[in-house]
Amino acid sequence: MKVCIIGAGASGIAACKTLQDQQIEFDCYEKGTDIGGLWWYENDNSQNSIYRSLCINTSKQMMSYSDFPMPADYPVYPDHVLVHKYFSDYVDHFNFRDKIKFQTTVTGVKKEGNKYSVTTDKNTTQEYDAVVVCNGHHWNPVFANFEGNFEGEKLHAHDYKTAEKFHNKKVLIIGIGNSAVDIACELSNVAEKVVISTRSGAYIIPKYLFGIPTDHISKPPFAYAPLVLQRTVLKTILRLNVGRQDNYGIPVPDRPILSEHPTISQDLLYKVGTGKVKIKPNIKNFNGHHAFFDDGSEDTFDIVIHCTGYKMTFPFFEKDFLDPGENDLQLYHKVVHPDHRNLFFLGLIQPLGAIMPLSEVQAKWTANILTGKCALPSKEKMLETIGKDREQMRKRYKNSARHTVQVDFYPYKRLIERAMKKN
Repeated sequence: MKVCIIGAGASGIAACKTLQDQQIEFDCYEKGTDIGGLWWYENDNSQNSIYRSLCINTSKQMMSYSDFPMPADYPVYPDHVLVHKYFSDYVDHFNFRDKIKFQTTVTGVKKEGNKYSVTTDKNTTQEYDAVVVCNGHHWNPVFANFEGNFEGEKLHAHDYKTAEKFHNKKVLIIGIGNSAVDIACELSNVAEKVVISTRSGAYIIPKYLFGIPTDHISKPPFAYAPLVLQRTVLKTILRLNVGRQDNYGIPVPDRPILSEHPTISQDLLYKVGTGKVKIKPNIKNFNGHHAFFDDGSEDTFDIVIHCTGYKMTFPFFEKDFLDPGENDLQLYHKVVHPDHRNLFFLGLIQPLGAIMPLSEVQAKWTANILTGKCALPSKEKMLETIGKDREQMRKRYKNSARHTVQVDFYPYKRLIERAMKKN
Protein backbone atom coordinates (compact mmCIF):
# COMPACT_ATOMS: atom_id res chain seq x y z
CA MET A 1 0.00 0.00 0.00
CA LYS A 2 1.10 3.54 -0.78
CA VAL A 3 -0.64 6.71 0.39
CA CYS A 4 -0.65 10.30 -0.86
CA ILE A 5 -0.82 13.05 1.79
CA ILE A 6 -1.72 16.53 0.52
CA GLY A 7 -0.30 19.30 2.70
CA ALA A 8 2.33 19.46 5.46
CA GLY A 9 0.57 21.70 7.94
CA ALA A 10 -0.49 20.70 11.43
CA SER A 11 -2.74 17.89 10.14
CA GLY A 12 -0.42 16.76 7.35
CA ILE A 13 2.57 16.20 9.63
CA ALA A 14 0.37 14.27 12.07
CA ALA A 15 -0.63 12.04 9.14
CA CYS A 16 3.02 11.56 8.11
CA LYS A 17 4.12 10.60 11.60
CA THR A 18 1.21 8.20 12.11
CA LEU A 19 1.63 6.41 8.77
CA GLN A 20 5.34 6.09 9.45
CA ASP A 21 4.56 4.51 12.84
CA GLN A 22 2.29 2.01 11.09
CA GLN A 23 4.95 1.32 8.44
CA ILE A 24 2.67 2.52 5.65
CA GLU A 25 4.55 3.94 2.67
CA PHE A 26 3.56 7.50 1.76
CA ASP A 27 4.44 10.63 -0.18
CA CYS A 28 3.55 14.00 1.31
CA TYR A 29 3.26 16.92 -1.08
CA GLU A 30 3.68 20.47 0.23
CA LYS A 31 3.26 23.56 -1.93
CA GLY A 32 5.62 25.70 0.18
CA THR A 33 9.28 25.36 1.11
CA ASP A 34 8.71 24.34 4.73
CA ILE A 35 6.18 22.64 6.99
CA GLY A 36 3.68 24.44 9.20
CA GLY A 37 0.85 25.52 6.91
CA LEU A 38 -1.06 28.43 8.43
CA TRP A 39 1.31 28.52 11.39
CA TRP A 40 4.33 29.59 9.37
CA TYR A 41 4.17 33.37 9.08
CA GLU A 42 6.72 33.48 6.27
CA ASN A 43 4.96 30.73 4.34
CA ASP A 44 5.56 31.07 0.60
CA ASN A 45 2.69 28.81 -0.49
CA SER A 46 0.38 31.85 -1.01
CA GLN A 47 -2.14 30.47 1.48
CA ASN A 48 -0.82 31.93 4.74
CA SER A 49 -3.55 33.69 6.75
CA ILE A 50 -1.86 34.64 10.02
CA TYR A 51 -0.77 38.06 11.25
CA ARG A 52 2.49 38.96 12.95
CA SER A 53 1.04 39.39 16.44
CA LEU A 54 -0.94 36.12 16.45
CA CYS A 55 -0.93 33.93 19.56
CA ILE A 56 -2.86 30.71 19.98
CA ASN A 57 -6.31 30.79 21.58
CA THR A 58 -5.96 27.36 23.14
CA SER A 59 -3.41 26.56 25.81
CA LYS A 60 -0.19 24.78 24.87
CA GLN A 61 -1.23 21.71 26.86
CA MET A 62 -4.41 21.36 24.80
CA MET A 63 -2.66 22.01 21.49
CA SER A 64 0.17 19.49 21.82
CA TYR A 65 0.38 16.14 20.06
CA SER A 66 -0.01 13.19 22.44
CA ASP A 67 3.61 11.97 22.33
CA PHE A 68 5.39 15.30 21.87
CA PRO A 69 4.38 17.97 24.43
CA MET A 70 5.21 21.59 23.89
CA PRO A 71 8.35 22.63 25.82
CA ALA A 72 7.91 23.50 29.49
CA ASP A 73 9.48 26.93 28.93
CA TYR A 74 6.83 27.90 26.38
CA PRO A 75 4.23 30.38 27.68
CA VAL A 76 0.71 29.09 28.21
CA TYR A 77 -0.40 30.79 24.98
CA PRO A 78 2.60 30.75 22.59
CA ASP A 79 2.82 32.97 19.52
CA HIS A 80 3.02 31.65 15.97
CA VAL A 81 6.85 31.70 15.94
CA LEU A 82 7.02 29.21 18.82
CA VAL A 83 4.19 27.12 17.38
CA HIS A 84 6.00 26.80 14.05
CA LYS A 85 9.21 25.85 15.84
CA TYR A 86 7.26 23.20 17.75
CA PHE A 87 5.93 21.72 14.49
CA SER A 88 9.41 21.80 12.97
CA ASP A 89 10.90 20.08 16.01
CA TYR A 90 8.13 17.45 15.82
CA VAL A 91 9.02 16.62 12.22
CA ASP A 92 12.75 16.40 12.98
CA HIS A 93 12.28 14.45 16.22
CA PHE A 94 10.35 11.71 14.42
CA ASN A 95 12.62 11.98 11.39
CA PHE A 96 10.30 12.16 8.39
CA ARG A 97 11.21 15.52 6.81
CA ASP A 98 12.89 13.71 3.91
CA LYS A 99 9.55 12.09 3.03
CA ILE A 100 7.93 15.47 2.35
CA LYS A 101 8.18 16.73 -1.22
CA PHE A 102 8.42 20.51 -0.81
CA GLN A 103 7.62 23.08 -3.51
CA THR A 104 5.34 20.52 -5.10
CA THR A 105 1.68 21.31 -5.71
CA VAL A 106 -0.90 18.61 -6.28
CA THR A 107 -2.82 19.77 -9.35
CA GLY A 108 -5.12 16.80 -9.90
CA VAL A 109 -6.51 13.75 -8.13
CA LYS A 110 -8.58 11.29 -10.13
CA LYS A 111 -10.14 8.07 -8.99
CA GLU A 112 -9.40 5.14 -11.29
CA GLY A 113 -11.09 1.99 -10.03
CA ASN A 114 -9.94 1.53 -6.44
CA LYS A 115 -6.81 3.62 -7.01
CA TYR A 116 -6.09 7.34 -7.17
CA SER A 117 -4.01 9.00 -9.85
CA VAL A 118 -2.22 12.05 -8.42
CA THR A 119 -0.67 14.69 -10.70
CA THR A 120 1.66 17.48 -9.56
CA ASP A 121 3.03 20.70 -11.04
CA LYS A 122 6.31 18.85 -11.59
CA ASN A 123 4.65 17.01 -14.51
CA THR A 124 4.57 13.78 -12.52
CA THR A 125 1.65 11.41 -12.16
CA GLN A 126 1.64 8.56 -9.66
CA GLU A 127 -0.83 5.97 -8.54
CA TYR A 128 -1.82 5.61 -4.88
CA ASP A 129 -4.04 3.27 -2.90
CA ALA A 130 -5.34 6.08 -0.69
CA VAL A 131 -5.37 9.86 -0.46
CA VAL A 132 -5.32 11.83 2.79
CA VAL A 133 -6.36 15.45 2.25
CA CYS A 134 -4.76 17.94 4.69
CA ASN A 135 -4.87 21.20 2.73
CA GLY A 136 -6.79 23.09 5.42
CA HIS A 137 -9.93 25.21 5.30
CA HIS A 138 -8.71 28.67 6.35
CA TRP A 139 -7.04 29.96 3.20
CA ASN A 140 -9.67 30.77 0.53
CA PRO A 141 -11.33 33.98 1.82
CA VAL A 142 -15.02 34.81 1.56
CA PHE A 143 -16.17 38.44 1.34
CA ALA A 144 -19.56 39.61 2.58
CA ASN A 145 -21.88 41.26 0.06
CA PHE A 146 -23.68 44.53 0.77
CA GLU A 147 -25.74 46.97 -1.24
CA GLY A 148 -23.94 49.98 -2.61
CA ASN A 149 -20.27 50.57 -3.22
CA PHE A 150 -17.48 51.30 -0.75
CA GLU A 151 -14.85 53.57 -2.31
CA GLY A 152 -12.12 53.11 0.30
CA GLU A 153 -9.73 50.20 0.66
CA LYS A 154 -11.22 46.72 1.12
CA LEU A 155 -9.34 43.65 2.32
CA HIS A 156 -9.90 40.33 4.04
CA ALA A 157 -8.45 39.18 7.35
CA HIS A 158 -6.48 36.69 5.22
CA ASP A 159 -4.38 39.62 3.95
CA TYR A 160 -3.93 41.45 7.26
CA LYS A 161 -0.35 41.17 8.58
CA THR A 162 0.65 44.21 10.66
CA ALA A 163 -0.89 47.42 11.99
CA GLU A 164 1.56 49.93 10.45
CA LYS A 165 -0.51 50.96 7.43
CA PHE A 166 -3.57 51.67 9.59
CA HIS A 167 -2.12 54.62 11.54
CA ASN A 168 -4.73 57.38 11.92
CA LYS A 169 -7.17 55.49 9.69
CA LYS A 170 -10.90 54.97 10.23
CA VAL A 171 -11.37 51.20 10.13
CA LEU A 172 -14.55 49.14 9.90
CA ILE A 173 -14.24 45.44 10.71
CA ILE A 174 -16.97 43.08 9.56
CA GLY A 175 -17.43 40.09 11.86
CA ILE A 176 -16.88 39.29 15.53
CA GLY A 177 -14.96 36.02 15.38
CA ASN A 178 -11.48 35.46 16.78
CA SER A 179 -9.60 37.11 13.91
CA ALA A 180 -11.94 40.11 13.82
CA VAL A 181 -11.54 40.73 17.54
CA ASP A 182 -7.75 40.25 17.53
CA ILE A 183 -7.35 42.68 14.64
CA ALA A 184 -9.74 45.22 16.16
CA CYS A 185 -7.91 45.23 19.49
CA GLU A 186 -4.53 45.60 17.81
CA LEU A 187 -5.66 48.39 15.49
CA SER A 188 -7.25 50.30 18.36
CA ASN A 189 -3.70 51.23 19.43
CA VAL A 190 -2.90 53.03 16.16
CA ALA A 191 -6.08 53.80 14.22
CA GLU A 192 -8.18 56.92 14.57
CA LYS A 193 -11.32 54.83 14.85
CA VAL A 194 -12.13 51.10 15.00
CA VAL A 195 -15.68 49.82 14.62
CA ILE A 196 -16.83 46.20 14.61
CA SER A 197 -20.02 45.47 12.66
CA THR A 198 -21.75 42.25 13.66
CA ARG A 199 -24.94 40.71 12.37
CA SER A 200 -25.76 38.64 15.42
CA GLY A 201 -23.10 39.18 18.06
CA ALA A 202 -21.08 36.56 19.90
CA TYR A 203 -20.29 35.41 23.40
CA ILE A 204 -16.88 36.76 24.42
CA ILE A 205 -14.87 34.36 26.57
CA PRO A 206 -11.54 35.41 28.15
CA LYS A 207 -8.44 33.22 27.83
CA TYR A 208 -8.27 33.00 31.62
CA LEU A 209 -11.06 32.33 34.13
CA PHE A 210 -10.21 32.33 37.85
CA GLY A 211 -6.58 32.68 36.72
CA ILE A 212 -6.80 29.33 34.92
CA PRO A 213 -6.59 28.84 31.13
CA THR A 214 -10.21 28.63 30.07
CA ASP A 215 -9.85 25.36 28.16
CA HIS A 216 -8.56 23.68 31.33
CA ILE A 217 -11.92 24.30 32.97
CA SER A 218 -13.78 22.52 30.17
CA LYS A 219 -11.94 19.21 30.61
CA PRO A 220 -13.73 15.94 31.48
CA PRO A 221 -15.93 15.16 33.27
CA PHE A 222 -17.41 18.60 32.63
CA ALA A 223 -16.94 18.12 28.86
CA TYR A 224 -19.35 15.18 28.90
CA ALA A 225 -22.02 16.86 31.04
CA PRO A 226 -25.44 17.60 29.49
CA LEU A 227 -25.39 20.71 27.32
CA VAL A 228 -27.88 22.53 29.54
CA LEU A 229 -25.58 22.01 32.54
CA GLN A 230 -22.51 23.16 30.58
CA ARG A 231 -24.35 26.32 29.56
CA THR A 232 -25.49 27.07 33.09
CA VAL A 233 -22.03 26.56 34.60
CA LEU A 234 -20.24 28.58 31.91
CA LYS A 235 -22.69 31.48 32.20
CA THR A 236 -22.22 31.48 35.98
CA ILE A 237 -18.43 31.44 35.69
CA LEU A 238 -18.48 34.31 33.19
CA ARG A 239 -20.78 36.36 35.41
CA LEU A 240 -18.46 35.86 38.38
CA ASN A 241 -15.33 36.68 36.40
CA VAL A 242 -16.33 39.51 34.06
CA GLY A 243 -20.02 40.23 34.63
CA ARG A 244 -22.48 40.83 31.79
CA GLN A 245 -20.82 41.67 28.50
CA ASP A 246 -23.55 44.17 27.60
CA ASN A 247 -22.39 46.24 30.58
CA TYR A 248 -19.19 46.81 28.59
CA GLY A 249 -21.13 47.70 25.45
CA ILE A 250 -21.12 44.34 23.67
CA PRO A 251 -24.64 43.06 22.92
CA VAL A 252 -25.57 39.61 24.20
CA PRO A 253 -26.68 37.25 21.42
CA ASP A 254 -30.28 36.05 21.53
CA ARG A 255 -29.05 32.46 21.24
CA PRO A 256 -27.92 30.37 24.23
CA ILE A 257 -24.21 30.19 24.94
CA LEU A 258 -22.46 27.22 23.22
CA SER A 259 -24.90 27.40 20.32
CA GLU A 260 -22.14 28.87 18.17
CA HIS A 261 -18.36 28.96 18.08
CA PRO A 262 -17.28 31.31 20.92
CA THR A 263 -14.95 34.27 20.47
CA ILE A 264 -11.88 34.04 22.70
CA SER A 265 -10.42 37.37 23.81
CA GLN A 266 -8.79 38.72 26.93
CA ASP A 267 -8.88 42.29 25.59
CA LEU A 268 -12.15 43.04 23.80
CA LEU A 269 -14.30 43.74 26.86
CA TYR A 270 -11.78 46.34 28.08
CA LYS A 271 -11.34 47.89 24.62
CA VAL A 272 -15.09 48.29 24.11
CA GLY A 273 -15.61 49.40 27.70
CA THR A 274 -13.09 52.22 27.26
CA GLY A 275 -14.37 53.23 23.82
CA LYS A 276 -11.24 52.15 21.95
CA VAL A 277 -13.39 49.77 19.89
CA LYS A 278 -17.05 50.45 19.08
CA ILE A 279 -19.73 47.90 18.21
CA LYS A 280 -22.33 48.44 15.49
CA PRO A 281 -25.06 46.19 14.08
CA ASN A 282 -25.12 44.79 10.55
CA ILE A 283 -24.36 47.04 7.58
CA LYS A 284 -27.39 48.07 5.55
CA ASN A 285 -25.45 49.55 2.64
CA PHE A 286 -22.39 51.55 1.55
CA ASN A 287 -22.19 54.81 -0.32
CA GLY A 288 -18.71 56.14 -1.06
CA HIS A 289 -16.87 56.16 2.26
CA HIS A 290 -20.14 56.05 4.22
CA ALA A 291 -21.50 52.93 5.91
CA PHE A 292 -25.16 52.83 6.92
CA PHE A 293 -26.14 50.44 9.71
CA ASP A 294 -29.36 48.63 10.56
CA ASP A 295 -29.95 50.81 13.63
CA GLY A 296 -30.23 53.91 11.42
CA SER A 297 -26.78 55.26 12.24
CA GLU A 298 -24.02 55.98 9.74
CA ASP A 299 -20.27 56.62 9.80
CA THR A 300 -17.35 57.17 7.45
CA PHE A 301 -14.36 54.86 7.01
CA ASP A 302 -11.10 54.68 5.10
CA ILE A 303 -10.69 50.88 5.21
CA VAL A 304 -13.04 47.92 5.55
CA ILE A 305 -11.65 44.57 6.72
CA HIS A 306 -13.81 41.52 6.03
CA CYS A 307 -13.34 38.93 8.78
CA THR A 308 -16.00 36.79 7.20
CA GLY A 309 -14.54 33.32 7.03
CA TYR A 310 -13.24 30.99 4.38
CA LYS A 311 -14.54 28.61 1.75
CA MET A 312 -13.54 24.96 1.77
CA THR A 313 -11.62 24.47 -1.44
CA PHE A 314 -10.01 21.44 -3.03
CA PRO A 315 -8.49 22.69 -6.30
CA PHE A 316 -7.12 19.25 -7.18
CA PHE A 317 -10.58 17.64 -7.44
CA GLU A 318 -12.92 18.07 -10.38
CA LYS A 319 -16.22 19.56 -9.21
CA ASP A 320 -18.23 16.67 -10.60
CA PHE A 321 -16.16 14.36 -8.38
CA LEU A 322 -16.27 16.38 -5.18
CA ASP A 323 -17.70 19.81 -4.47
CA PRO A 324 -18.08 21.09 -0.87
CA GLY A 325 -20.64 23.71 -1.95
CA GLU A 326 -21.48 25.91 1.04
CA ASN A 327 -18.78 24.26 3.15
CA ASP A 328 -21.08 21.26 3.34
CA LEU A 329 -19.01 18.17 2.65
CA GLN A 330 -20.76 15.06 3.92
CA LEU A 331 -18.13 12.91 5.63
CA TYR A 332 -18.52 10.04 8.06
CA HIS A 333 -17.25 11.32 11.43
CA LYS A 334 -15.87 14.34 9.50
CA VAL A 335 -13.12 12.16 7.97
CA VAL A 336 -14.29 9.39 5.62
CA HIS A 337 -16.02 9.95 2.30
CA PRO A 338 -18.77 7.33 2.06
CA ASP A 339 -18.73 7.26 -1.75
CA HIS A 340 -14.98 6.96 -2.25
CA ARG A 341 -13.00 4.18 -0.65
CA ASN A 342 -9.72 5.26 0.98
CA LEU A 343 -10.33 8.99 0.58
CA PHE A 344 -9.83 10.75 3.93
CA PHE A 345 -9.91 14.35 5.19
CA LEU A 346 -7.96 15.43 8.28
CA GLY A 347 -8.41 18.67 10.20
CA LEU A 348 -11.60 19.58 8.35
CA ILE A 349 -13.25 20.51 11.64
CA GLN A 350 -13.93 23.57 13.79
CA PRO A 351 -13.52 22.36 17.37
CA LEU A 352 -14.20 24.03 20.68
CA GLY A 353 -10.49 23.57 21.35
CA ALA A 354 -7.37 22.85 19.31
CA ILE A 355 -7.39 21.00 15.99
CA MET A 356 -3.95 19.35 16.33
CA PRO A 357 -4.74 16.53 18.83
CA LEU A 358 -7.94 15.80 16.90
CA SER A 359 -6.08 15.62 13.58
CA GLU A 360 -3.70 13.20 15.28
CA VAL A 361 -6.47 10.86 16.41
CA GLN A 362 -8.09 11.16 12.97
CA ALA A 363 -4.76 10.10 11.45
CA LYS A 364 -4.56 7.08 13.77
CA TRP A 365 -8.07 6.02 12.82
CA THR A 366 -7.21 6.45 9.12
CA ALA A 367 -4.09 4.30 9.51
CA ASN A 368 -6.08 1.59 11.32
CA ILE A 369 -8.63 1.53 8.50
CA LEU A 370 -5.89 1.22 5.89
CA THR A 371 -4.15 -1.62 7.75
CA GLY A 372 -7.39 -3.47 8.44
CA LYS A 373 -7.15 -3.07 12.22
CA CYS A 374 -10.63 -1.62 12.23
CA ALA A 375 -13.49 -1.62 9.76
CA LEU A 376 -15.94 0.94 8.45
CA PRO A 377 -19.70 0.33 8.47
CA SER A 378 -21.63 0.02 5.23
CA LYS A 379 -22.19 3.06 3.04
CA GLU A 380 -25.84 3.09 4.08
CA LYS A 381 -24.91 3.13 7.77
CA MET A 382 -22.35 5.91 7.20
CA LEU A 383 -24.93 8.04 5.38
CA GLU A 384 -27.43 7.43 8.18
CA THR A 385 -24.86 8.58 10.76
CA ILE A 386 -24.02 11.66 8.66
CA GLY A 387 -27.72 12.53 8.50
CA LYS A 388 -28.16 12.24 12.26
CA ASP A 389 -25.07 14.36 12.85
CA ARG A 390 -26.36 17.07 10.52
CA GLU A 391 -29.71 17.09 12.31
CA GLN A 392 -28.03 17.51 15.69
CA MET A 393 -25.95 20.37 14.30
CA ARG A 394 -29.08 22.15 13.03
CA LYS A 395 -30.73 21.87 16.43
CA ARG A 396 -27.77 23.29 18.32
CA TYR A 397 -26.12 25.83 16.00
CA LYS A 398 -27.35 28.63 13.82
CA ASN A 399 -27.42 27.88 10.11
CA SER A 400 -24.08 29.08 8.73
CA ALA A 401 -21.16 27.74 6.70
CA ARG A 402 -18.98 28.04 9.79
CA HIS A 403 -20.96 25.47 11.74
CA THR A 404 -21.02 22.67 9.16
CA VAL A 405 -17.81 21.26 10.67
CA GLN A 406 -18.29 22.25 14.31
CA VAL A 407 -17.31 19.66 16.95
CA ASP A 408 -16.83 19.55 20.72
CA PHE A 409 -13.23 18.63 21.50
CA TYR A 410 -13.54 15.80 24.01
CA PRO A 411 -16.77 14.16 22.79
CA TYR A 412 -15.41 14.17 19.22
CA LYS A 413 -12.06 12.75 20.31
CA ARG A 414 -13.86 9.97 22.18
CA LEU A 415 -16.04 9.30 19.13
CA ILE A 416 -12.98 8.69 16.92
CA GLU A 417 -11.23 6.62 19.59
CA ARG A 418 -14.28 4.38 19.80
CA ALA A 419 -14.43 4.11 16.01
CA MET A 420 -10.83 2.83 16.06
CA LYS A 421 -11.92 -0.14 18.17
CA LYS A 422 -14.66 -1.32 15.81
CA ASN A 423 -13.98 -4.46 13.78
